[in-house]
Amino acid sequence: IIEVTYFNVQINAWLNVWYGDFYNLIQSAIAQPGSTSFDEYLGKIITVAVVLVPAITVQVLNLFFSAHYVFRWRRAMNFYYMANWPSVRHIEGASQRIQEDTQSFSGIVEGLGLNIIDSVMTLLVFLPLLWGLSQNITELPWIGPVDGSLVWVALVSAAFGTALLAIVGIRLPGLQFANQRVEAAYRKELVFGE
Repeated sequence: IIEVTYFNVQINAWLNVWYGDFYNLIQSAIAQPGSTSFDEYLGKIITVAVVLVPAITVQVLNLFFSAHYVFRWRRAMNFYYMANWPSVRHIEGASQRIQEDTQSFSGIVEGLGLNIIDSVMTLLVFLPLLWGLSQNITELPWIGPVDGSLVWVALVSAAFGTALLAIVGIRLPGLQFANQRVEAAYRKELVFGE
């Protein structure tokens, strides 16, 4: 799964370069009619198709294998918790809680894990590109001259965004827990009329 994520990041980096070449070709064709042949245009389209068809196939397979891995992991967690079933059997809705909690936990871990890996790999792949582009932007507003300015802007923006989301989202687990307690009390009221 990690290797396929790296592969997809590399495809994105290649596409970034391809878009630049392709739009330069279009721009030169518009600026100087007749300077670009249809074969050049078609060659660019065929090249991207040859790269994207296997890349999309690999992405679909990766989604399948990720879902399969999470399903097997969730099943293993269910079996682990069901081994403790005699001690929690008397609790109302325990079987539903086990199923929902393992589903929720595995989904969250999968989403966070894959997103973190994808973000770090994207950052590592695009940092050299940003460093190269920084040669054209030598000075930042309010700061002055900075070597690798775009790299520092990307890193500071990523750190700021991560910190902001952490601050905003820190209360979400507690709110979700309180919401589950209210829902459980409501279900109990519906069932027992208490």
